[in-house]
Amino acid sequence: MSILETAKKIISEGPICDNCMGRQFAKLSTGLSNLERGSAIKLSLAMEGDMIYKESGDDTVLKELSTCNPYARKTLGIEGEDKKCWVCLGLYETLDQWAKRAVEAIGDREYSTLLVGTKISGLLSENEEILWSECGIAHAEQFKTELNREVGKLIAPLTGKEVDFDRPDILVTLDIAENDIKLQVRSLYIQGRYKKFVRTIPQTRWPCRSCRGKGCEKCEFTGKQYPESVDELIREEVVKATNATDTKFHGAGREDIDALMLGTGRPFVVEALSPTIRSIDLETLEKKINEHAAGKVEVEGLKIVEKDVIEHLKASKADKVYNLKVTFKEPVSKERLISVIDSLVGAEIAQRTPQRVAHRRGDLVRKRRVHGMQLLEKTEEYAIIQVHCDGGLYVKELTSGDEGRTEPSLTGLLEIEATVTELDVISVDI
Repeated sequence: MSILETAKKIISEGPICDNCMGRQFAKLSTGLSNLERGSAIKLSLAMEGDMIYKESGDDTVLKELSTCNPYARKTLGIEGEDKKCWVCLGLYETLDQWAKRAVEAIGDREYSTLLVGTKISGLLSENEEILWSECGIAHAEQFKTELNREVGKLIAPLTGKEVDFDRPDILVTLDIAENDIKLQVRSLYIQGRYKKFVRTIPQTRWPCRSCRGKGCEKCEFTGKQYPESVDELIREEVVKATNATDTKFHGAGREDIDALMLGTGRPFVVEALSPTIRSIDLETLEKKINEHAAGKVEVEGLKIVEKDVIEHLKASKADKVYNLKVTFKEPVSKERLISVIDSLVGAEIAQRTPQRVAHRRGDLVRKRRVHGMQLLEKTEEYAIIQVHCDGGLYVKELTSGDEGRTEPSLTGLLEIEATVTELDVISVDI
């Protein structure tokens, strides 16, 4: 079937605009817009109809075209305008309004790149599918594809911003079905390292165990199990600096609530959600976080990174160095302790999921290795032991044995019950 024969069949289905007509042949002949294609096809149809009219006096073709073809109406001397397109329901006539609404929705947000997407109604989608089915369309472009492009072309000069198909700062979605503009603002990712100097705060926010965050008498209606966290102490200044709606905290592992994080600190990424401001002074932000969290948390080395850094952070099997303050149920000599510690260096530890975390981790036996272990201090009351090991090794259970769930262990080899009373994380190497 020729292009004009297909076009006649399309028009027989009802009035159609130039954009929708041209879109049915979008994959034929490059360098033209669908509007130009549609207009050219309609002109060709009107010329063919006029030829038939002049040769035979039959104006049937011109009359069929007159509902959506100004050239046909002019030949017939009929006044009026094209009837509303049954395929797009006149949507193309309002694209400039959608573009202005999109720019208004973006407002004063700071951004460099954007991308436009559309969510069309079920009716528009159904209209397009009917047309393709009834007319045997084989070279069409999808409705959404053209809408994205055409509205993007209208928004670009209004904003002066570039289109980015991979990682736009803002994705603008035209929700045709809901007559709404929706924005998806790319998060801003800030990487650094933190140290924690108190033993009473967790790394991330914990909802109250009783009310699950709703607020109750036990949590004094805060919805939180603990009043503050490393996450929240960093969050406040990040939200202020970026004017974000909130933050998400991503750490390279975590320390227990009663553990300190010292030494070189633990790597983390704080994700600022829906930020209005993207160009921030990181030195000033670092200073303000440290002032706000003074004596509790300290951050350093802040820098802007991409989202994939989080995946690397989570996937990394970082070696850890811990200092353990250990007490013993019975007296143990320094020599005996050193001998047992030395025997654990290089050992592979078979560790069944500890009882204290069994409620949130699968019951598995994990194997981890001790790379180094040394006695730093020994008194009658306690010992300070440094452990260098694989990430994921529970060093409290390496010490206590966890009732035989961890083997070998300090308790098992000494045959004296040993308990970690204080734990400091000294290094997280990734």
